[in-house]
This record gives sequence, structure tokens and C-alpha cells, in this order.
Amino acid sequence: MASKIEQSSPSVEIHNRQANGPVVILCEHASHHIPEPYHDLGLNPAHRCSHAAWDPGARTVAVKLSEMLHAPLVASRISRLVYDCNRPPEAASAMPQRVEIIDVPGNHKLTAAQRSARVEAFYRPFCDAVTSVLVEREAHDIPTVLITIHSFTPNFHGRARAVEIGILHDADQRMADAMLAHSQLLPHRRIQRNVPYGPEDGVTHSLKLHGIDNGLANVMIEIRNDLLATREGEDTLARELSQLILPALVTLGFEPSPREGKPDA
Repeated sequence: MASKIEQSSPSVEIHNRQANGPVVILCEHASHHIPEPYHDLGLNPAHRCSHAAWDPGARTVAVKLSEMLHAPLVASRISRLVYDCNRPPEAASAMPQRVEIIDVPGNHKLTAAQRSARVEAFYRPFCDAVTSVLVEREAHDIPTVLITIHSFTPNFHGRARAVEIGILHDADQRMADAMLAHSQLLPHRRIQRNVPYGPEDGVTHSLKLHGIDNGLANVMIEIRNDLLATREGEDTLARELSQLILPALVTLGFEPSPREGKPDA
């Protein structure tokens, strides 16, 4: 499925910017790209493209949902090991020194200036891109629900995870509640609330900053990444997620189909 790249920069891309369905999608961990000046952060080559560096399959699912829902998508083009756009600058995990058993030498002993440089190069452009999309939609009176797309590893510290789809929320649980109320539409899936992560794990930064602070209903969707290992799997999960999202939008009073035409220039 071809995507419409409306804007691209070295650190962030925007798809379907002019789309006017009732959803805006974020994908903070869309890429494992590490810019050359960072020398692969000193990572073991076996870890360079592992789940520690990005969320495998998340970008593809996000792009597919962007098309299905006629939704703008803002995606980071930088590995979360360089800067995790779902973390605030003051968080140690924004530039983690270690992820599970994976050491990240290039993030050891960063100076305040080095951290600040990454914030300005990667985090600020991502946040500015999200803000610009939301401001444009508000100016054209387009109602918005914020959805972030992630994937997670099926094993964590040696323990298998049974959950397949996590529906995560922070203080605003409207969209999560609405999606979970329709989970019977996917009876073959193991779907849980705030699993495998929750607000206590510091994973809801984007929901709070771009959703709650703007008064927007919001939800974070986590997909177990072994389900996204093939193109067929990515297609299937995107379609299944749309089956939860669309009726949830109706429950919240949003028109799920895009309005005709584009916002006035």
C-alpha cells in the first residue's frame, strides 16, 4: 500500500498530512536508524536492529492504519536508542544506557550539552511536527483522537508474554475503554488493559503531552512483535486494529469515515 509522504526531514516524517479522518497517529519508535556521527552507539552488531533499537512492524502497521482511517501519521526516523520520542528530556530512558540485557556504550556518560543537542535534533522536531498537525486540524475544526502505535517483544527477561494486543492509557481512558468494550470482535486475540506496560512504566509521555494536555481522547496500542514478522501479519493486525478503532470512535461520538475533500488551504 503506497503511502502519501507529505513532509519529511532527517528526524521525522509526516504521512497524509491533509487527511481529515478523526484520528491522528503517532509512531515514536518507527525506525532503527542511527545517524553516522553516533557510530552505531557502540552497539553489538547483533543488537543494531533488535527490538531494543525500535519497534519492529509498528511503522508498517501505522502507515496502513493511516490509509485505512484517513489519518495523518507522524513518525520518528531515528532509533529510540539515540532519542526516545516517547520520553521527556529529563528522563534517563530518553537516551538509555541499557535496555534489558543490551548495553548502549554510546549513551554512557553523556554531558548535559550532548543530551541537549539530541533533544534539539530529534525530540523537538518530532514534537513540533505533532503540534503543527494538531494546530492545523484545530484551525479547520477537525475533531481528533490521538493514537500511538508500538510493538513489544514476546519475551521479557526470559518470561513469555501471553498478551497479544495491549490497550494502554493514562488519566484519560475514554478511547481505551471504548476499544476494550469491543474486544469481543477479536475473540481469537488476547487483549488486555495497560499490559505489557502502563503509566507507572513511564510509557505514556506522548499521550499526556499531545493528547491529554490538548484535551484529546487518546490511546496507546502495543502489538506483540512476533505477530508482525511477515507482511501478512502486519496486514492482519492493521485490519484487526481498525475493527476495534472504528466502533470505538462511534462510541465516543466521532464520525469514523473521513469527510469529503480536504481542509481549505
